[in-house]
Amino acid sequence: MIAYAAAAVFLISYALIATEKVHKIAAALGGVAGMVLLGQVDAHSAFFNEHTGIDWNVLFLLFGMMIVVSVLRHTGLFDFLALWIMRRAGDHPARLMYLLMAVTAVASPILDNVTTMLLVTPVALDVCDRLRISALPHLVALICTANVGGLTTMIADPPNIIIASRAGLDFDDFLIHSLPLSLILLVILAGLLRLMFRKQLNVRVADEHVLVDILPRTAITDTAMLVRCLVVLGLTIAAFALHPILSLEPSIIALMGAGAIVVVSKTKPEQFLVDVEWATLAFFAALFMLVGGLVHAGVLDNVGRLAANAMGGDEMVGAAWLLGGSAIFGALVDNIPYTTALTPVVEQMVAATPHSGAHSPLWWAFVFGADLSGNTTAVAAGANVVVLGVAARRGTPISFWQFTRYGLIVTAVSIVVAWGYVWLRYFA
Repeated sequence: MIAYAAAAVFLISYALIATEKVHKIAAALGGVAGMVLLGQVDAHSAFFNEHTGIDWNVLFLLFGMMIVVSVLRHTGLFDFLALWIMRRAGDHPARLMYLLMAVTAVASPILDNVTTMLLVTPVALDVCDRLRISALPHLVALICTANVGGLTTMIADPPNIIIASRAGLDFDDFLIHSLPLSLILLVILAGLLRLMFRKQLNVRVADEHVLVDILPRTAITDTAMLVRCLVVLGLTIAAFALHPILSLEPSIIALMGAGAIVVVSKTKPEQFLVDVEWATLAFFAALFMLVGGLVHAGVLDNVGRLAANAMGGDEMVGAAWLLGGSAIFGALVDNIPYTTALTPVVEQMVAATPHSGAHSPLWWAFVFGADLSGNTTAVAAGANVVVLGVAARRGTPISFWQFTRYGLIVTAVSIVVAWGYVWLRYFA
């Protein structure tokens, strides 16, 4: 009975988030209150339990990188990138979209995709504002590219880190198993986005005079400060790539990078804290607690058990369940807490098969499903929440359904292609 009640609380909260009848943070916090009344969330489960509580590693990773981005903004770097992209794109919105996708696809495997969105989203908004064109196709393209690019490396997407630590996967395993699929999907994504946004991308920039005499270098306000900050950013990125060797969590690396960049830039707290997306952090915290209530009530465990029973020891059936099921449920409950909740279940499924670790198609089907589900809805991945949060703050809000109408198409195509890849690589 408690499981049904917890599921009802979650579904009501999610419906309020999706319909935007109330603010998403209020809806999520209301759901948390319902879970508390049901006895599924308390102080210990919310703040100290790694399975049912707030993922502090994710929150502090976001917080640290938000500070890094805020300091970099003061150097004029984002204005420089915006002007450079404008100069290369000219008056062609489609070319602009492809340039932004290229920047995201290159940065996402090196940084995590949430950090990449923090860096690239302000640039995209600045360019669209200067050219007086709709930001919607470009922001959707950024999100989808980040989530597809998140397949590429172990550090590119938080679900990868969660799964890798449980399955014993390393950096090279992701390059061998995920990189080929990511490259295939990026090519398909470019064509799909061009088709979905053909009307917005076929127009020319109305005010062509804004493209005349664009000098990106004039945007840099303090070259010495920029150099110091870029050195810190480079070291932070290197530490992300080496975090298994350094035995440091990405969140600690982000906080160290934030501290270092504040010191070398001599930025004051009122300057670098003003750009922190506090609303995004609050929403994530509430969402983690809300999903934690589902975990505590055994809802997700029951779903996983049903999937394991349906598999019946057949790896191909299990892979299909994990790929398709993750695309559905990961879209409904942000893919980070979803991955955290379901990883132990997948571990049990893998134990019942002859393969383990990087050799198990179940782990890779889970990785692909969890990452690609991030494109489905506005709250399905950290990248989505960050981009839409920044856009709303900058006066360019995108509603839940505005994004989801395109995200559903991208996810459906991606999952079909991913299943073809899984079947050919592991079962054919």
